[in-house]
Amino acid sequence: MKLSEMFEQAPEVEIAGISSDSRSVKPNEMYFCLEGLRSDGHDYIHQAIENGAICIVHSKDVSDMEKDIVYIKVNDVNASLNIIASKFYGYPSRSLKVFGITGTNGKSSVASIIEGAYSHFQPCGYIGTIAIRFKEYNFPPSLTTPDPICIHSTMKKMVDAGMKACALEVSSHGLELGRVQSVDFDVAIFTNLTYDHLDFHGTFDNYFEAKKKLFADLKADGVAILNSDDAYYTKLKEVSKAKVVTYGVQNPADYRADDIHIGIDKSTFTLYHGEEQYQVETNLVALYNIYNLLAAIAGICESGIALSTLLPYISNLSQIEGRMERIDEGQPFSVIVDFAHTPDGMEKVLEYAKTISEPGRSIIAVFGSAGKRDTKKRKVFGEIASRYCDMIILTEDDPRDEDPKEIANEIKSGIVNCKSIYIENRYDAIRQAIESANVKDTVLILGKGDEVFMYREDGREEWLGDHKAARHCIRKYYLGLED
Repeated sequence: MKLSEMFEQAPEVEIAGISSDSRSVKPNEMYFCLEGLRSDGHDYIHQAIENGAICIVHSKDVSDMEKDIVYIKVNDVNASLNIIASKFYGYPSRSLKVFGITGTNGKSSVASIIEGAYSHFQPCGYIGTIAIRFKEYNFPPSLTTPDPICIHSTMKKMVDAGMKACALEVSSHGLELGRVQSVDFDVAIFTNLTYDHLDFHGTFDNYFEAKKKLFADLKADGVAILNSDDAYYTKLKEVSKAKVVTYGVQNPADYRADDIHIGIDKSTFTLYHGEEQYQVETNLVALYNIYNLLAAIAGICESGIALSTLLPYISNLSQIEGRMERIDEGQPFSVIVDFAHTPDGMEKVLEYAKTISEPGRSIIAVFGSAGKRDTKKRKVFGEIASRYCDMIILTEDDPRDEDPKEIANEIKSGIVNCKSIYIENRYDAIRQAIESANVKDTVLILGKGDEVFMYREDGREEWLGDHKAARHCIRKYYLGLED
């Protein structure tokens, strides 16, 4: 695409690509000088030029401009990047039915349910914490909500591959940092708002303001899907100029679940929608997953799929890796891996564990807390876990440059009336939990879900993954089987 097609009065220069990372710039590309949380793209202009950049988009003055390089000064580099990224890749989000899902917990589950269920009618891709996937493509993500270049280039690939829809997780970071400003959302879904990310946002009000952007900016002919049971429902409804549709359990809602029965491997409930009611059976378990399912159902149905047509496809949804994932190798006790890494998320998983545990049976939890992240929730983790657990095994969880033992001690300060031990190596901690379990006990492995990496002081390194580690420990150390 020619530079003149992107910026008025720009020269007729052919641009081969766009980038905001000076290290990855290729010949004849345009480089955007983004100001990040830890670095300023303006400091790497020369590196971008050395790597082949022929155009620099900047907001600060550049003192030593180089010959034959086009410099374009703008007021807001990020806003320009959003506009240009969408235009450069042919406005791909306009060719897709885009579902944006935001909230503290449940984003990955709702997005994955939509991806799987909607694909029975039209092919749907997914961008989020778990992966970037569509058709035969499946890539590990760099962020929950990637930068505008990644989003629009990925959506362009989706369109070229025949996708008709995309389920996109929208994090508070992504909203606050303006990564989705130029995405044409058709449906915006709100799951819930609880304590998280205050290390980034500073206050809970700031956190809410970030989430609110998705609904305040939603186009008038879009649909806002809101949780009527959440305390922030009314505030989100007030800012939306789009049609508002609700789901819930406790309060009146357009899609409401009642008479809910949750078992070990399935759930049933009555779904009320308008004057109609439907008997629903699903392989999802735990009350919070009923909310996730209702959110997905509402989003899909408000996109034109009849409820009666959709419901047969939710009885046996694909397992979402690392989200309430049951690990079954034939052992006589339950093992569940979950991504729960917020106080609310942890408590909901523990509540479910309590409902499926017979009197006299133990709940054993393995978890830690991430380094260089919100430290206030560590003691809260200990307080919550000690209310439900019989044994807590504290371990590492992305310690970065913090001492995992010190993190564990902060968690331990909240533990009361519950046995706890510290085993730094996460694999050994999981092994200890498996070997400690008796018949009909419940083992919970929380915090990392399906993640196959561990952040340490020197960066990201490979990690087996909680789900794989649990399977290996059950087979080798409990069942005595060799892989």
